[in-house]
Amino acid sequence: METSTETGPDLAGASRRIAQRLFIIAENRLQLLMVEAQEERERILHAIWLALGAAAFGLLGGITLTLVVAVALWDHSPILALLVLAAIYVTAAVVFYSRLARLQRNWQTLTATLEQLKKDRECLEKNLI
Repeated sequence: METSTETGPDLAGASRRIAQRLFIIAENRLQLLMVEAQEERERILHAIWLALGAAAFGLLGGITLTLVVAVALWDHSPILALLVLAAIYVTAAVVFYSRLARLQRNWQTLTATLEQLKKDRECLEKNLI
């Protein structure tokens, strides 16, 4: 009979320790998620600023290139000038589209948080089953 009364407090203490550890793990994972969300936000803002700068200076460069090609080739053939400009613009569009598609394929969000949650799940499954 004494063993049953002694295991009661031990079981309650063990349950309390398990619950505390689960809360600590959850708090750590939440902090990791917050840090990764902040890093992702900063990376996106940085990418937006770079994209805006590239777009502005690309537009200026495109206008200048258009004028140069049009002036240089207009005396020889206006059609040739327009075809050269169209080829340059289509090539640039294809390059940008392929880079965007590659960026979207390789985009990974919150990888460290997901990896830690996967490890936690595997550990819990191993220990509880």
